[in-house]
Amino acid sequence: MFSHIMVGSNDIEASRTFYDATLAALGGSAGKLDPSGRLFYMNNGGRFIVTKPIDGAPACHANGGTIGFAAESPEAADAWHAAGLASGGTACENPPGVREGSFGNLYLAYLRDPAGNKLCAMYRMPA
Repeated sequence: MFSHIMVGSNDIEASRTFYDATLAALGGSAGKLDPSGRLFYMNNGGRFIVTKPIDGAPACHANGGTIGFAAESPEAADAWHAAGLASGGTACENPPGVREGSFGNLYLAYLRDPAGNKLCAMYRMPA
Protein backbone atom coordinates (compact mmCIF):
# COMPACT_ATOMS: atom_id res chain seq x y z
CA MET A 1 0.00 0.00 0.00
CA PHE A 2 2.82 2.42 0.78
CA SER A 3 5.76 3.32 -1.43
CA HIS A 4 7.52 5.48 1.15
CA ILE A 5 7.22 7.43 4.36
CA MET A 6 9.06 10.72 4.85
CA VAL A 7 9.55 12.63 8.10
CA GLY A 8 11.14 15.99 8.71
CA SER A 9 14.19 16.67 10.83
CA ASN A 10 16.04 19.78 11.88
CA ASP A 11 19.19 17.72 12.63
CA ILE A 12 19.88 15.00 10.05
CA GLU A 13 22.91 13.63 11.95
CA ALA A 14 20.90 13.21 15.19
CA SER A 15 18.19 11.48 13.16
CA ARG A 16 20.80 9.30 11.45
CA THR A 17 22.20 8.16 14.83
CA PHE A 18 18.68 7.36 16.05
CA TYR A 19 17.37 5.58 12.93
CA ASP A 20 20.60 3.67 12.20
CA ALA A 21 20.34 2.20 15.72
CA THR A 22 16.60 1.53 15.85
CA LEU A 23 16.29 0.13 12.34
CA ALA A 24 19.39 -2.06 12.84
CA ALA A 25 17.57 -3.57 15.85
CA LEU A 26 14.84 -4.64 13.38
CA GLY A 27 17.33 -6.04 10.84
CA GLY A 28 17.69 -2.94 8.67
CA SER A 29 20.79 -1.37 7.15
CA ALA A 30 22.35 2.01 7.86
CA GLY A 31 20.85 4.99 6.08
CA LYS A 32 22.39 6.55 2.99
CA LEU A 33 22.46 10.28 2.23
CA ASP A 34 21.55 11.44 -1.26
CA PRO A 35 23.11 14.55 -2.90
CA SER A 36 20.25 16.69 -1.50
CA GLY A 37 21.04 15.67 2.08
CA ARG A 38 18.04 13.38 2.50
CA LEU A 39 18.59 10.20 4.51
CA PHE A 40 17.20 7.01 2.91
CA TYR A 41 16.47 3.62 4.47
CA MET A 42 15.36 0.85 2.11
CA ASN A 43 13.83 -2.52 2.96
CA ASN A 44 11.56 -4.95 1.12
CA GLY A 45 10.76 -2.43 -1.61
CA GLY A 46 9.74 0.33 0.80
CA ARG A 47 11.55 3.56 1.61
CA PHE A 48 11.76 5.51 4.86
CA ILE A 49 13.18 8.98 4.28
CA VAL A 50 14.35 11.70 6.69
CA THR A 51 14.77 15.21 5.30
CA LYS A 52 14.99 18.85 6.22
CA PRO A 53 11.73 20.48 5.07
CA ILE A 54 11.92 21.66 1.46
CA ASP A 55 10.15 24.93 2.31
CA GLY A 56 12.90 25.90 4.78
CA ALA A 57 10.52 26.08 7.75
CA PRO A 58 11.38 24.09 10.89
CA ALA A 59 10.43 20.42 10.95
CA CYS A 60 7.65 19.45 13.34
CA HIS A 61 5.90 16.20 14.16
CA ALA A 62 2.34 15.30 13.26
CA ASN A 63 -0.09 15.62 16.16
CA GLY A 64 -1.98 12.32 16.27
CA GLY A 65 0.34 10.66 13.75
CA THR A 66 2.31 7.47 14.41
CA ILE A 67 4.68 5.57 12.14
CA GLY A 68 4.73 1.83 12.82
CA PHE A 69 7.68 -0.46 12.15
CA ALA A 70 7.17 -4.23 11.99
CA ALA A 71 9.06 -6.27 14.57
CA GLU A 72 9.59 -10.03 14.23
CA SER A 73 9.19 -10.69 17.97
CA PRO A 74 8.60 -8.95 21.30
CA GLU A 75 12.36 -9.17 21.85
CA ALA A 76 13.01 -7.31 18.59
CA ALA A 77 10.54 -4.58 19.64
CA ASP A 78 12.34 -4.32 23.00
CA ALA A 79 15.74 -4.10 21.23
CA TRP A 80 14.33 -1.37 18.95
CA HIS A 81 13.06 0.55 21.99
CA ALA A 82 16.36 0.21 23.88
CA ALA A 83 18.37 1.27 20.81
CA GLY A 84 16.14 4.32 20.41
CA LEU A 85 16.50 5.39 24.04
CA ALA A 86 20.28 4.99 23.78
CA SER A 87 20.39 7.00 20.54
CA GLY A 88 18.53 10.19 21.33
CA GLY A 89 14.91 9.01 21.40
CA THR A 90 12.45 9.43 24.26
CA ALA A 91 9.89 7.01 25.63
CA CYS A 92 6.22 7.84 25.17
CA GLU A 93 2.90 6.10 25.78
CA ASN A 94 3.04 3.08 28.09
CA PRO A 95 6.15 0.90 28.52
CA PRO A 96 6.62 -1.80 25.85
CA GLY A 97 4.18 -4.65 26.27
CA VAL A 98 1.10 -6.52 25.09
CA ARG A 99 -2.03 -4.51 24.35
CA GLU A 100 -5.36 -6.23 23.78
CA GLY A 101 -7.40 -4.92 20.88
CA SER A 102 -10.17 -5.75 18.46
CA PHE A 103 -7.59 -7.05 15.95
CA GLY A 104 -5.95 -9.40 18.48
CA ASN A 105 -3.10 -8.95 20.90
CA LEU A 106 -0.24 -6.71 19.84
CA TYR A 107 3.16 -6.20 21.42
CA LEU A 108 3.84 -2.46 21.12
CA ALA A 109 6.81 -0.25 21.97
CA TYR A 110 6.59 3.54 21.48
CA LEU A 111 9.26 6.23 21.08
CA ARG A 112 9.64 9.76 19.84
CA ASP A 113 12.61 10.36 17.56
CA PRO A 114 14.93 13.37 18.09
CA ALA A 115 12.57 15.56 15.98
CA GLY A 116 9.50 14.52 18.01
CA ASN A 117 7.95 12.10 15.50
CA LYS A 118 5.96 9.36 17.24
CA LEU A 119 7.06 5.84 16.32
CA CYS A 120 5.97 2.34 17.24
CA ALA A 121 7.52 -1.10 16.87
CA MET A 122 4.73 -3.66 16.61
CA TYR A 123 4.62 -7.43 16.79
CA ARG A 124 1.33 -9.23 16.18
CA MET A 125 1.00 -11.92 18.89
CA PRO A 126 -0.08 -15.39 17.71
CA ALA A 127 -3.74 -16.17 18.37
